Amino acid sequence: MDLIKIGAFLQELRKEKGLTQEQLAEQTGVSRRTVSRWETGNNMPDLDILMELSDFYAVDLREILNGERKTERMNEELKETVMQVADYSNEEKTRLLNKMHWLFTAGLIGFIVFLVIAAAGLENTAPYEAVGSFGLGIAFGMIILGVIFTSRYAYKIREAKLRLLKKITK
Repeated sequence: MDLIKIGAFLQELRKEKGLTQEQLAEQTGVSRRTVSRWETGNNMPDLDILMELSDFYAVDLREILNGERKTERMNEELKETVMQVADYSNEEKTRLLNKMHWLFTAGLIGFIVFLVIAAAGLENTAPYEAVGSFGLGIAFGMIILGVIFTSRYAYKIREAKLRLLKKITK
């Protein structure tokens, strides 16, 4: 795939609609900077956004992935590329769901520990107070992480984390 060509085509489609990058960003739920990265070929939209753009611009997904308008049937190479993008997207979602599962499990265990201590009436005794508070803190923390991971900002947080890791490893 030629990301530069795809980016130029996305920019052409946006301009045909008479939209600014900011307006398209609001339409798709991303930042203007992300739209700019798509159009310069530095980044590729996720599959769900590609499908949304395809519908929004009334063009075939194959045309976006080719970076040009076409009416001929999709060749095997492009079909394979679309399948790879879909597989990647599904793998990312599976990883996120696995993380969510473990986070909520840890939160549930922490909350159960707190409830058991509270039900036994031991929440005000020295060793149990700390354990109960820790369990409640774990539960609350996992809920916050769950909300963050399922928000529309999860991708941005992941990008920031990857940039930070690259800086640390240099």
